[in-house]
Amino acid sequence: MSVKDTLLALLVVVIWGINFVIIKVGLHGMPPFLLGGLRFLLVAVPAIFFIPAPKIPLKWLALYATTISFLQFAFLFCAINIGMPTGIASLILQSQVFFTIILGTLFLAEKIKVMQILGTLIAAGGMAVLVEGGMGNTLSGIPPLGMLLTLTAGLCWAFGNITNKIIVTASPKTPILSLVVWSALIPVCPFLLCSWIFEGRTAIVDSIVGIKAPTILALIYLAFISTIIGYGLWGALLSRYETWRVTPFALLVPVVGLTSAALILGELLNVLQIIGVIVIMTGLLINVFGSRVMSRMAHHI
Repeated sequence: MSVKDTLLALLVVVIWGINFVIIKVGLHGMPPFLLGGLRFLLVAVPAIFFIPAPKIPLKWLALYATTISFLQFAFLFCAINIGMPTGIASLILQSQVFFTIILGTLFLAEKIKVMQILGTLIAAGGMAVLVEGGMGNTLSGIPPLGMLLTLTAGLCWAFGNITNKIIVTASPKTPILSLVVWSALIPVCPFLLCSWIFEGRTAIVDSIVGIKAPTILALIYLAFISTIIGYGLWGALLSRYETWRVTPFALLVPVVGLTSAALILGELLNVLQIIGVIVIMTGLLINVFGSRVMSRMAHHI
């Protein structure tokens, strides 16, 4: 990857890492399905009146929106709402990296190099250490259902990554911003329907009538910064590089997520979590730079 694209990937990491604290803030004033529906409504409107619709088959637009937007965030918001610590959630969600690499080999016939396998395995070990650290921390206990919901959210994100790759491969001139904005229309209805069924009319009315500044700011961040900017940049990177080059950067999201959760929410890191962060960063460095370093060493030999 070029230096510019590497910096863009790191910008997305920071945006998405802080995103978990923002979600927690938003959920203090609004139930999860309603928060998701209003988030994507703000992404789509008024942007759809200024940005042309992408010229791609509706089935791919619908699959992209359903996986990476509706299902991912429905599961994630519900997980955090039932007590999943935000820092640990930012970590477990990055299972999408491993799911994406596996799905990329199955559906896109992408080839994985030895260093990518080694780096991914090391990073996975770091994730395991982080989870173990969370289990023994002063954080509230990690709900088993919350863990399952977050893992499922990671799998949905991975399917969204693969769909994104299929779309931009079949239609290379598809504007990523157009894809993000127009796909945001699709999850609005299922989110609001789920809110009506599971959260109830009273909760919806009370949340909207009594909405406070922190919830409004959270919605603005989730819609414009996390979704339009974050997913716009992420989709652009996936359109230019193989999935195994891009998705490992997401392994740094938990580093930002855990740090911001510690600083803002008081979810303190313990020794095991710090070790896990270091191991994940090591795995990422091997994944991104390992093949290049080995090639230069072989050349000098």
